[in-house]
Amino acid sequence: MVRHHQPRKGSVAFSPRKRVARETPRIKSWPSNEEPKLLGLAGYKVGMTHAMVVDNDKNSPTSGMEVFTPVTVLEVPPIVIMGIRSYEKTNHGLKAITEVIADNLDEELSRKITLPKDYDQSEAIAKIQDALEKTEEIKVVVHTNPKLASVPKKKPEIFEVAIGGSSVEEKLNTALELLGKEVRASDILNEGQYVDAIATTKGKGFQGVIKRWNIRIQYGKAARSGKGRHVGSIGPWSPERTMWTVAQAGQMGYHKRTEFNKKVLKIGDASEVDLVNPDGGFIKYGLVKNDYVLVKGSLPGPTKRLVILRQAIRPKKADDAAAPQINYISTSSKQGV
Repeated sequence: MVRHHQPRKGSVAFSPRKRVARETPRIKSWPSNEEPKLLGLAGYKVGMTHAMVVDNDKNSPTSGMEVFTPVTVLEVPPIVIMGIRSYEKTNHGLKAITEVIADNLDEELSRKITLPKDYDQSEAIAKIQDALEKTEEIKVVVHTNPKLASVPKKKPEIFEVAIGGSSVEEKLNTALELLGKEVRASDILNEGQYVDAIATTKGKGFQGVIKRWNIRIQYGKAARSGKGRHVGSIGPWSPERTMWTVAQAGQMGYHKRTEFNKKVLKIGDASEVDLVNPDGGFIKYGLVKNDYVLVKGSLPGPTKRLVILRQAIRPKKADDAAAPQINYISTSSKQGV
């Protein structure tokens, strides 16, 4: 009898599939950029709409034509540079040396951390400058401003962002200039460029093997007995254990995921919110009140989820990196969708 062969069901990538420890993503890899500016920012996912955009990809069959494009709206209130952190290279990776904290921090940060008292900033700056010879990397610590957006929270998110520059000294000087200041999306991103979107996906709770791993439903006698939605075998007699590659039920969703090369179509300020706000506002979000970013396609996570946009770490060719021409953005009511 001929043996039946078929590929395994369900990818074992990203295993183990468990809930993230913290909802705000931690980014471990950053692109190298000699331009002295931040390499990322964060925004809140508002919702999706559609736009009519002129395709500027010369290799596309619709090049030069107006095409229907789904877009995701992100509200991006200014982020605040609240600290600078220096790192040295060790046998176990980068290790923090020292840090500088900004003055006059937002009182809302007390909901998240303990604000320092009697802090000598000049002494901390002198210390980080003295350690410049052994410094391998300079990063800035930023916090968001959710109270300016339409999300129902006041507690800011805190995360690290790498900074561009040709040398460590240039990175430190740029960081010191930005310390304590607000940085907007237009200071970091350009229309038409590619970014990586990093966020925590929608949580779907405890799910069975069919939905979680997309394995084949049982047929024949197994299906007729009402036990069709299970794994046919969880392993052989030897070895006497269930391998980790066997599809089993468990947590689905609420994982950290990165989507590469998402195109920025438009960067708008607070005076242009009428271009994207639909009648009645976005479902489960409301109205956009601050700067916003339109990104081509979908992004991970549900509405109101924090999404970090990082400059593309493996960008596409710059043939279609020019600012796209947007002829129409749909503002029809989303309440009936």
